[in-house]
Amino acid sequence: MLTAAMSAIDVALYDLVARSLDVPVYQLLGGAHRDRVPCFTTSHAAMGPEVIEDAERLVAEGWPSIRFVFGVPETGGDPTLFEPRESIALTAEWMTKVREKVGTAPVIGVEYHHRLSSAEAASFCQKMPPGTLDFLEEPIRDETPEAYEALRTMTNVPFAIGEEFSSKWQFLPYIERGIANFARVDICNVGGFTEAMKVAGWCEAHYIDMMPHNPLGPISTAANLHFAAAVPNYAWLEERTKDYVFGPDVFPQQPQIEGVTFPVPTGPGLGIEFNEDAASESFEFWEAAHLHRKDGSYTNY
Repeated sequence: MLTAAMSAIDVALYDLVARSLDVPVYQLLGGAHRDRVPCFTTSHAAMGPEVIEDAERLVAEGWPSIRFVFGVPETGGDPTLFEPRESIALTAEWMTKVREKVGTAPVIGVEYHHRLSSAEAASFCQKMPPGTLDFLEEPIRDETPEAYEALRTMTNVPFAIGEEFSSKWQFLPYIERGIANFARVDICNVGGFTEAMKVAGWCEAHYIDMMPHNPLGPISTAANLHFAAAVPNYAWLEERTKDYVFGPDVFPQQPQIEGVTFPVPTGPGLGIEFNEDAASESFEFWEAAHLHRKDGSYTNY
C-alpha cells in the first residue's frame, strides 16, 4: 500500500517536470530506445477446443506473444473451487495441442498466479514436450527465493516473476541468483519510474528482459510506455485495454494501441489527460475470489 502511494507520487512528479520542460517523460529517463512498444496479449479462452480457436485468431492478428490463463475443470457451478492437480493436467493437455497447432514461431506462456506448489509447478512443466512454453508466469508464491531455485532445478521453462514486488530489494535475489528470466515489474507498485529504472538496470546487466505487469488502466499504460522507451532490455508490455475500459469522459487523451504495438508518445509529460469531475462518481472496489479446495481448505487466489 505504501509503495503504491509512493509510486503514484513519483509518476506524477515526472509528469509535472516533463510538462514544465515541454518534453516526454522518457527524455528525463535518458531518451528513447525505440519508436514502438511491443505487447503481449492474454487469451481468456477455456481449456478445450475454444483455446485452439482463440490462439489461431490471435496469431492471425499478428500477436508475437500470447499468454494463456490456466484451465479449470468443471466445478459444478462453484467458481471458487480450485484443485491444482486437476488444473495442471487439463492445462498441459491443451497447451500441448495449442503449440502443435500454431507452430514454433509464436511466444506462448501460461500464468498460474501463485496457485501451485513447487512439485505441482514442476509436474505441470514435465507433462508437456520441450519447447511447448516460452515462459511460465508466477507459478508459486514469491516470498522464498530458495523455493524458486529448487523449482529451477526441476524445469528449464523460463520464469516470468515480480508483479507483486514492491521494491527493488525484492527483485534482487531473483536477479542475482538467475531465477527470473522475465521481470514482471509493476511501475505502480515498485516505486514509480525511480525504482523501476533501477530494476531495469540490474536486469540489463544479467540479460533479463522487462515484461511489465500492467492491469491498472490508462495512467499505468502511459507510464509503462515511457519506461519501455527508456530501457534497452525490453520484451513486451502487458496489453489490457480491452479488459479495463476507461472512456474519453474520464481520460479525454489516453494511449491508443495500433495493431499489436503502442507508438511511443511524443507529447509533453505522460501524454495523458484526466477529467477529475468525470471520475468523481462512486464505484465499487473489486475483491479477488476466495478460493477453496474439495477438502474445504482455502487456497491461494
